[in-house]
Amino acid sequence: MPTVETTSPAPAVTAKASLWHNRDFLTFWVGETLSLLGTQVTNLALPLTAIQAFGATDEQVGLLRFLQLAPYLGLALVFGVWVDRARRRTVMLGANLARLVLLATVPILYSWHALNMTALLAIACAIGVASVLFDVSWMSYVPALVRDPKHYVEASAKMGISSSVADVAGPGLAGVLIGLLTAPVALVVNACSYLVSVVSLLLIRTPEPRPARAQDRRLGTELRDGLSWVLRDRILRWLAAIGFCCNFSMITVWTMFLLYGTRDLQLSSTTLGTIFATASIGGLLGAVISRKVINRFPLGRVYLVAQSALLLGPALLVAASGPRLVMTAMFTLSFFTSYLGLGVAGVIIVSLRQSRTPQPMMGRMTAVFRTLLFGGGALGGLTAGLLTGAIGARPALAAAAGASAMVVVALVFSPVSRLRGLA
Repeated sequence: MPTVETTSPAPAVTAKASLWHNRDFLTFWVGETLSLLGTQVTNLALPLTAIQAFGATDEQVGLLRFLQLAPYLGLALVFGVWVDRARRRTVMLGANLARLVLLATVPILYSWHALNMTALLAIACAIGVASVLFDVSWMSYVPALVRDPKHYVEASAKMGISSSVADVAGPGLAGVLIGLLTAPVALVVNACSYLVSVVSLLLIRTPEPRPARAQDRRLGTELRDGLSWVLRDRILRWLAAIGFCCNFSMITVWTMFLLYGTRDLQLSSTTLGTIFATASIGGLLGAVISRKVINRFPLGRVYLVAQSALLLGPALLVAASGPRLVMTAMFTLSFFTSYLGLGVAGVIIVSLRQSRTPQPMMGRMTAVFRTLLFGGGALGGLTAGLLTGAIGARPALAAAAGASAMVVVALVFSPVSRLRGLA
């Protein structure tokens, strides 16, 4: 939950010019924060629904995670072209209403004893389609609310804090709700969060610029324009490639650990939620300190250290051994390290993407990144289920951690790691 190589430090944002004075951005921020909180509940509730209600196999859990993210592979680029032709707020309203209805369907079907694994997989995929539409829209919409490029880092930091707060509170809340209500019924919380997001979007009054009319309206041409924009810019190109690897690593490790903790270690949903919630404080800390760190140190060096922390964190999962309490502490430290790196790196990545892309191209650029990043996540979820089913959870975790660490080599040679600032 990002044109030329720059040499000046990232611009500082003064209190007077702060986005704290931008009412519409703050309204959007609050609504999106609650929406992200609900999404975290879903991320844990859907696979636990499959495991607890239907006794899903490792492969089925991997397939469920794949179907949640697979729409990014096939639809993000097409939706990106459409978003650049449309009013983004209207698109986001429709996407969140769709997610609200789909999530509310799960507890209703469950109460009627009509929910089965096939229906759950279909709903997960449909939610993924709506999520693609929303995601390629909101990142393109924020610059319209912020307006001044000098505020992109602040906006990215605030959205990063939202994501991290959701990461901290969401898993713990999910664990408690699942324990009290069962996993399917806990999804009601996420449905309500999307309702809040819809209301917040309706309250925004900032006029959105009219979408630019392209001379050539053919879909294929506009798809190529978006892809070419990212591939021609060496900074964006490297951000996309490393981002694909990072997302593949994180979703693979997360899914494998969920299977390992649930089946091999017999950890309760409350314990799993507590591990993720406690570890996610790292993401919150990273988002909070990101602006100060970016203003103090060269941007590329911060990016290198943050992404390395994300990629090396999974090694601690494999090293965990001994008494249950010690293992739980090491699990938490592993995810804390990864989330801390993600919290800082995410602000840098989104700010670089926004600063290097003109507004008329923003939706297509975002779509290219969403395709690669979430495509990596989708393949990671599928890989996690298949590999865990084939060789077992712990050996699979060791393989995933080793592959993740190897990406650090490419990270060292990335031109992004040599940047000194945004512009």
